[in-house]
Amino acid sequence: MNIVVIGGGTGSTVVLEGLKNYRDLNLSVIVSMMDDGGSNAVVRDEFGLLPLSDVRKSIIALSNSDDNEILRKLFTYRFSEGENIKGHTMGNLLMIAMTDIMGSEIEAIKMFENMFGVRGDVIPVTLDKTRLVAEYTDGTKIVGEHEIDEIKEDKKIKKFYLDSKASIYKEAKERILNADYIILGPGDLYTTVISNIIVEGVSDAIKKSRAKLVYITNLMSKIGQTRHRTQKEIIELLEENCKKKMDYVLINNGRIPEEAYKRYIADGENLIIDNVIENKRLQVIREDLVANDPIKKDKGDVLIRSLVRHDSKKLGKILYGIFNHSSLSRFLSSIFSQYID
Repeated sequence: MNIVVIGGGTGSTVVLEGLKNYRDLNLSVIVSMMDDGGSNAVVRDEFGLLPLSDVRKSIIALSNSDDNEILRKLFTYRFSEGENIKGHTMGNLLMIAMTDIMGSEIEAIKMFENMFGVRGDVIPVTLDKTRLVAEYTDGTKIVGEHEIDEIKEDKKIKKFYLDSKASIYKEAKERILNADYIILGPGDLYTTVISNIIVEGVSDAIKKSRAKLVYITNLMSKIGQTRHRTQKEIIELLEENCKKKMDYVLINNGRIPEEAYKRYIADGENLIIDNVIENKRLQVIREDLVANDPIKKDKGDVLIRSLVRHDSKKLGKILYGIFNHSSLSRFLSSIFSQYID
């Protein structure tokens, strides 16, 4: 069964960690290439390479957890000191070096997949260099994923696009077209999910694919992206960009850890209103999806991170249940259809 995860960042890695132990799944993750914050700014501006953080996180998420523990720790190590190296991860530096050795970022990714015994494939959404642009209802405009993501004033995005042409990478297109399920989210609505969909050719591939479309909703709202939006509004926006209707939506009904919840509320965030109505086409699954373990921030990490995350095991179990239930239903339908005139 071919499963394609579209996104990047922590949200996608949680999904991948939850699914990688199901050996009958062929996993592919298509990651964003628009990140221009932190270490990625140096990767883009000084080395002229595509951003590497989402690739690095996905490789670790899909790696064999039983092997190469020291190598995993080295790859994820973030420098907390040093004027020119603080905030960088060793993984990004190693990927820069491997790209130089192998001659391309694609070959470097494949080499690290082999080194870490990755259970799946990590695929850039595009090989074209481009930046995100957000135009807001108040007439202002912000260029760059990092600036859009770190906005301080809440306002609504009116138009979201790329500042230059970017076309879908051929392998990403092939995986989408051959997918049985395509998973979107969790992750920042615009800068993680829609940022991939607006790459030329992605939405057309999703539309042409026979895959079922699954959306995993976020646990809390985010300033400048989902604050004051309902789940129904978010889903409709995604469907508009994908040119395809959702088949499954996963919504958390578990309790957010109290300390984290209070901090979100103090920052002006909220639980996203669940007004999604299930119908014959759309199946809504409401379960406890929250990870209860406290999130630790790496030393030297200066970027704003989520305070709560989805639980990988809970997600993996629910998603695998969806895959198997649908497969059984299709099988039974094919059997019984032989006896129906």
